[in-house]
Amino acid sequence: MEHFNYHHLRYFREVAHQGNLTRAAEMMNVSQSALSMQIKQLEKRLGHPLFERVGRRLEMTEVGRIALDYADRIFETGDELIATLKRSGNAMPPLRVGALSTLSRNFKIGFLRPALTSQVELVLRSGSEASLLDELRALALDVVLSTDPPRGTAASDFIAQQLDEQPVGVHGRMDRMDHPNLKSLLSAESFLLPSDSGVRTGFMALAERLSVTPRIVADVDDMAMVRLLAREGLGLAVVPAVVVQDELERGRLVTGPYKLGITERFYAITARRSFPHPLLAELLEKAHRP
Repeated sequence: MEHFNYHHLRYFREVAHQGNLTRAAEMMNVSQSALSMQIKQLEKRLGHPLFERVGRRLEMTEVGRIALDYADRIFETGDELIATLKRSGNAMPPLRVGALSTLSRNFKIGFLRPALTSQVELVLRSGSEASLLDELRALALDVVLSTDPPRGTAASDFIAQQLDEQPVGVHGRMDRMDHPNLKSLLSAESFLLPSDSGVRTGFMALAERLSVTPRIVADVDDMAMVRLLAREGLGLAVVPAVVVQDELERGRLVTGPYKLGITERFYAITARRSFPHPLLAELLEKAHRP
């Protein structure tokens, strides 16, 4: 099978970023005709045109935009490889952190705070557990922050370090907390729950034990939205206090005096690597709360 020619890809990338064949040829110190030939050979290899001419301008096709995305990642990864292995001077690769979309932003900031005073570039990703673990496995991320460790066959590919464990409470406006007991609260009020989480599962199990069918007004996968909806009085937020930390400190919300018996754990998940990011060990140590 014919090997892929990365010289062709580099020439294509320069033309795509410059948007002009003449400027790209000057930057690459090659003739315009030679550069054009390199692009044609790459198009032949891929089986699709990468550019189309619109008047005097070159515009990328859909395949061209896809190819550019891959090209950028390929050559940026090569630059990071050199920086990682050299570890010379102030050179440090970007720190790539993934986090569940449902994870508290306050918790993310707390984890990243030691890195904010350093010179390292931060690349932050959010998404589902499956997509983030795929990126971690492919070494496109240095760490994933989650509320669950990997399970099943994927667990052996990763290291999950528990950073913290926090009780889940009921948080809302003061005028919605005047109830004699937890069963009365669950019967009378409406609630905001994190979607697809252990917190939701635990809350619904609690309600079933108390023979109550709670009114759920929103399943939310964005913790910032949970805070806003609770502040507006739409319902009571069932989350760890860290999610609504700012609102509690400013007196916009209060925590109800009800014990739910639900906890949420926070994990940092890493892949087994010979060359982990040099800043990662410090972040893990400072975030860990025994």
